[in-house]
Amino acid sequence: MIVAATAGFLLGLSLIVAIGAQNAFILRQGLRREHVLPLVLTCAISDAILIALGVAGFATVLSQLEWLEPVMRYGGAAFLIVYALRSLHSAWTGGASLRAGEENATSLKTAFLTCLAFTWLNPHVYLDTVVLLGSISTRYAGQETAFALGAMTASFVFFFSLGYGARLLAPLFAKPVAWRILDALIAVVMASIAIKLLA
Repeated sequence: MIVAATAGFLLGLSLIVAIGAQNAFILRQGLRREHVLPLVLTCAISDAILIALGVAGFATVLSQLEWLEPVMRYGGAAFLIVYALRSLHSAWTGGASLRAGEENATSLKTAFLTCLAFTWLNPHVYLDTVVLLGSISTRYAGQETAFALGAMTASFVFFFSLGYGARLLAPLFAKPVAWRILDALIAVVMASIAIKLLA
């Protein structure tokens, strides 16, 4: 059970850490110290819902469609390899720095709706949570719940750390080299997970 939960946590964390619009938005709001709690809760709870849907639905789907598991496994591995290559490219060429904006304060309603859009209108969110995590959870027969809880915990830990830790990271992530190091680490994690899926 601990193995499944740890696998879920590590995979969930490696997928969510990838720099994207949602993370940049949360980091920006954290740097500005605006509406951090409702926004990180929105992201983490949304992820938890999508992870639960993926894990709960895949066992049923796979029992009726035997060909789907290998397709999803190889598709997931291909997706991870592409992600790894993209992160490696970003690490090689240099990532962009992020700085707190100087704009006027954003209302809670505007920030909340923007957060929902970044979360629910991003196709990668569905690939990561519903498809990829859902398919990989089937490798832990009887322990899918532990796997899902591990992945959900990763979302809560990451978003709360990002939102509230942003003020501490502001000087570091104003430098492009910090993003390059992070992208390199993401590439290694994604590639190793893809290799395990193919093994």
